Amino acid sequence: MPLTTTGELVTSARAARTAVAAFNIITLEHIEAVVAGAEAAGEPVVLQVSENAVKFRQGRLLPLARAAATAAETAAVPVALHLDHIQSDPLLRQAADAGFSSVMYDASRLPYTENLAATRAAVDWAHAQGLWIEGELGEIGGKGAHVPGARTDPAEARAFVAGSGVDALAVAIGSVHAMTTRTATLDHGLLRRLSTDLDVPLVLHGSSGVPDAELTAAVAGGITKVNIGTALNQAMTGAIRRFLDAGPETVDSRAYLSEGRAAMAATVERLVRLLTGV
Repeated sequence: MPLTTTGELVTSARAARTAVAAFNIITLEHIEAVVAGAEAAGEPVVLQVSENAVKFRQGRLLPLARAAATAAETAAVPVALHLDHIQSDPLLRQAADAGFSSVMYDASRLPYTENLAATRAAVDWAHAQGLWIEGELGEIGGKGAHVPGARTDPAEARAFVAGSGVDALAVAIGSVHAMTTRTATLDHGLLRRLSTDLDVPLVLHGSSGVPDAELTAAVAGGITKVNIGTALNQAMTGAIRRFLDAGPETVDSRAYLSEGRAAMAATVERLVRLLTGV
């Protein structure tokens, strides 16, 4: 079906009090797996390309973006494209021409005032291009989840949303990027305050390390977009490792990549069902 927009998917999820799953993609197998898993669940999904993924692809955005757009346009469910964790202004400015409907501009590493100014400039540019834009306040990586000052402050968040004009806000409530164990505990009291105080959709990053019960509670508490990356890589790498351990003579990459793709698709379907309640 035609490529949809992240804003439309998030708006629909918010109205239904569910969350849209947004998966970070690196290879063509990631793209195919996310679409297959979403189709199996019968629910929409967001394909995300991060700045780090672009670096891995030798700094070229278009090859992965074009593959994602083609897969989205032939999918049986609505699929949107999102450019994730962008710190580079030149990369940000490629978003619209590359087919992305939205971008997450990440200036959270900067002091509050500088984050606000940089995000405001990014928002002004993005809105002029018709792009939906997500910002971040607090620190989900770097400092870790529990260091004082790392979590999103509700009063700062209100001022940040008003001053920046972002369409959605990624909040730091206890999740951490790149976790390989699902042991994160979220601050649901803080999430309730943020959800009450803010009039924009809230986004959870670092969701691969969050247990199922914590994820469903987060959605009930106001999270509307859930970013997932490491869980896919764990599924893919684990399946490939098992396949090659059982058949070390294998040299045809299609054999083990098929296993990796299937494992990722199963992970996508499970998480999409969890977040949407289907």
